[in-house]
Amino acid sequence: MTVDVVVVGAGPYGLSLASHLRARRVEHRIFGVPMNAWRAQMPQGMFLKSDGWASNLYDPDGVFPLREFCIAEGLDYADLGLPIAREVFADYGVEFQRRFVPDLEATHVTAIEAALQGFRLTLSSGENLTARRVVLAVGISHFAQMPSQLAVLPRGLVSHSSHHPDLAVFAGREVVVIGAGASALDCAALLVKIGASVRLTARTAAVRFNDRGSRPRQLMDRLRAPNSGLGPGWRSRLATDLPLVFHAMPERFRTFVVRKHLGPAPGWWTRTMVEGKVDFHLGQSLVRINEAGGRLWLEMRGQDGVQSTLRADHVIAATGYHPDVARLGFLSRTLRASIRTADDAPVLSRNFESSVRGLYFIGPASANSFGPVARFAFGAGFTAKRLERHLHRGRAVEAARPNCSVGALPDVAQ
Repeated sequence: MTVDVVVVGAGPYGLSLASHLRARRVEHRIFGVPMNAWRAQMPQGMFLKSDGWASNLYDPDGVFPLREFCIAEGLDYADLGLPIAREVFADYGVEFQRRFVPDLEATHVTAIEAALQGFRLTLSSGENLTARRVVLAVGISHFAQMPSQLAVLPRGLVSHSSHHPDLAVFAGREVVVIGAGASALDCAALLVKIGASVRLTARTAAVRFNDRGSRPRQLMDRLRAPNSGLGPGWRSRLATDLPLVFHAMPERFRTFVVRKHLGPAPGWWTRTMVEGKVDFHLGQSLVRINEAGGRLWLEMRGQDGVQSTLRADHVIAATGYHPDVARLGFLSRTLRASIRTADDAPVLSRNFESSVRGLYFIGPASANSFGPVARFAFGAGFTAKRLERHLHRGRAVEAARPNCSVGALPDVAQ
């Protein structure tokens, strides 16, 4: 038996899409552990950067936003100015799945390869199946960036921030956090809270905290910087409102904007949690790192050329994520080699289809094609609606046309 559509991943994008497919009766199966990255790869106690009103999953009728979940659970909520705890968002996503995606199969896809009728998938349960079309909603789990100097060191001494749902193991230890974005400052604040000695280092000369965002904004302020699901500002507003216009822009422009817009910026609430409690070493670059006696010694160079040394029991690299098709090891080598990329991410059509016919990417992996909105949960609404219409409209065509193959490439400008 061949399934029409398989969705791989059960985070905000995969669940939102599956809820739309179910409502339109598009034959599909969805695999993954609900909200797994949010529950297993992010530290307990961290908060979302996005405002409450922009932190939803998207059912077809829009009847279950985060607000409704918080009201039902008796949790504090505000559209603006009240940070949303990671645990609250994860629990909301699990309840969304229970209500709108009850057929989720909590198993992992371990291999995908091209087949005569589309794609052959192998599951961790041992099952094999064929799908005409596959949507990869894999989030950021596969894309953690680790500086090459750190990647060669033992996991017990160096790790990525995504490796620590619970930082309590570092209580009483000396920890160096590398980075100046939300993950870095969240980690530093939580490490202080559990009694670790924390140093934070980054190449940037200053940490730029986001504004609180709860103060009333005058008319001129709203005109100069209108609000959006990514925060205030015309660039963010255009990114949320016009993803298809962004898609039409030149490739070099798109990749530049995705790299530069909304760069590392911790939430306003972490400022009081770290100032005076974390030892900051900013404007510093890592020259080399040495291990001695089970400890690490980081040789740093400042922007003025002065060198210094930091000592640590452990280094946490809060160095972000970079979507890279080459890191998707569950895709066969042939498939990975056949996917056209730009800055390592897949180049996608206006309907999220890659250069391999029938293979789609949504979520952060689609940001280079649709803009910064795809890096946030807010982008799941646009994505689910557009891709559901495409998959619903095209299912009869897909069933009738010649079998998919790696060599059958769609026009990615469509």
